[in-house]
Amino acid sequence: MGIFNTLFGQNDGNEDANKSDFWIPLEDIKQLDAIDDASEAKTVLIFKHSTRCIVSKMALKEFNRDFDIQGDVDAYFLDLLNHRDISNAIATRYGVEHQSPQLLVLKNRQVVKHTSHSDISGNGPF
Repeated sequence: MGIFNTLFGQNDGNEDANKSDFWIPLEDIKQLDAIDDASEAKTVLIFKHSTRCIVSKMALKEFNRDFDIQGDVDAYFLDLLNHRDISNAIATRYGVEHQSPQLLVLKNRQVVKHTSHSDISGNGPF
């Protein structure tokens, strides 16, 4: 059982990640500078989520179920419907084409891994 089962409960019908203390809402483009700074000392995740997309909801649910926190990790949650401008800035800044859903892993100000759609897994190396 992963930590997300503890945080979100099992099958409670609410996979809205930004309701958890684990996820940091990404709601301001200025946060990207803080993300870069943090990535120099720890792993940073950005999960780009479309609340209207069933594939995105399934990917988030799977990630939440399987991901176990190991080490010092900051995890940011981006609601694409409300903040598409931030998603576009992420694509430009890190050179990674926009996808939805999408998970980016940053270290030392660079994306070291990214994946999207059904390839998103909480079991990946971070």
